[in-house]
Amino acid sequence: MARIIGCVTTSHVPAIGRAIEKELQEEPYWKPFFDGFKPVHRWLAESRPDVVVIFYNDHGLNFFLDKLPTFAIGAAQEYRSDDEGWNIPTVAPFPGDPDLSWHIINSVVAEDFDITTCQEMVVDHAVCNPMALLWPGGKPWPVRIVPVEINTVQFPLPSAARCYSLGEAVGRAVASYPEDLRVLVMGTGGLSHQLDGERAGFINKAFDREFMTSLTADPQWATKYSTLELVEKTGSQGIELMLWVAARAALGSGGVREVAANYHIPISNTAAGMLLLEPTG
Repeated sequence: MARIIGCVTTSHVPAIGRAIEKELQEEPYWKPFFDGFKPVHRWLAESRPDVVVIFYNDHGLNFFLDKLPTFAIGAAQEYRSDDEGWNIPTVAPFPGDPDLSWHIINSVVAEDFDITTCQEMVVDHAVCNPMALLWPGGKPWPVRIVPVEINTVQFPLPSAARCYSLGEAVGRAVASYPEDLRVLVMGTGGLSHQLDGERAGFINKAFDREFMTSLTADPQWATKYSTLELVEKTGSQGIELMLWVAARAALGSGGVREVAANYHIPISNTAAGMLLLEPTG
């Protein structure tokens, strides 16, 4: 049977892609951020996942404000990156795992989630930057991916509790897949930041820290807040933390241990976080 071997959550801001392109990893501004991934690289080399299920948010490549699903899952043979207006270089295509994708889609629909199924899908910095952080160079990618898209762009947004339930359902789907696969789940985005409006530049370090701690000790902690409360505490783009919530939920209710963590500000007016968790049960 397939099993989830760990969970990585990380920020994905476009500036990361530019820093990788220009090889700025050792520059003082970027070094504390990139250094945080060194223990993740060692863990990945030992754990050797086959597939990554990525909880992310689309920034207009697949869905725009006129047609925006709450939840969507990719079921494509491959996923190509495309220019989204940030002038970030595209990366090598990511191989998909359609059989696992369809199993997850069928499983979560059977649990009463309404999913938009995408047999063609392009991916943006919310997928490409985290993948490049985990596997620098990335040619060819050593894993297949299953993208799970969650709307964090336009209201109405799903609640943190609903995202947690989706993550649990995806975790159960993976556990019921008959093929022997080692699956890594990933949640991308955040942490606290706001790019526009009166609170542009807003960062809430105290809340970010408490949230990161909760993912080990009390993973449903963020679900006690409404969506509007989370926007107030983290900024209009900081609501991306719901992608971390969903990814953590996929690990289930058993014990986890923190393998690595990193928190650094500022990264492009964003509080950048990274967390690697491993199930202990």
